[in-house]
Amino acid sequence: MAKLNVNGREREFDAEPDTPLLWVLREQLDLTGTKYGCGVALCGACTVHIDGVPTRSCVRPVSSVGPNEKVVTIEGLSPDGTHALQKAWAALDVPQCGYCQSGMLMAAAALLEAKPVPNDADIDQAINNICRCGTYNRVRAAIKLATTGA
Repeated sequence: MAKLNVNGREREFDAEPDTPLLWVLREQLDLTGTKYGCGVALCGACTVHIDGVPTRSCVRPVSSVGPNEKVVTIEGLSPDGTHALQKAWAALDVPQCGYCQSGMLMAAAALLEAKPVPNDADIDQAINNICRCGTYNRVRAAIKLATTGA
């Protein structure tokens, strides 16, 4: 059995080395908040953090994640939903269909870790996820709300 550090816990799994991290998370570890979108790292629905870096898990082979690296999924962002971004997302009704939102939240969380008060250009550069419903204006507003609390 191989091991990963996911959401602060060591987890065991059995998968081929070239299996995408996404499939190990979803199918072996039952962490289904991270979504499959395009399978080629363009849409961002599969975004997780690896040592704080937003990473597209659909193209990252599980064998490339080292034993000391920490993987955080949407379930680990804030298990009780109290992360400032989760609160802002809810306050502004950001999601429509919601499919891409876990990836959007993970990208936004990484942005706020790197730049606690981002401007519009920072947001545009960091949030390159695709939302078919077009919630980009609400995503931007929620990121700003999360930084100010107002």
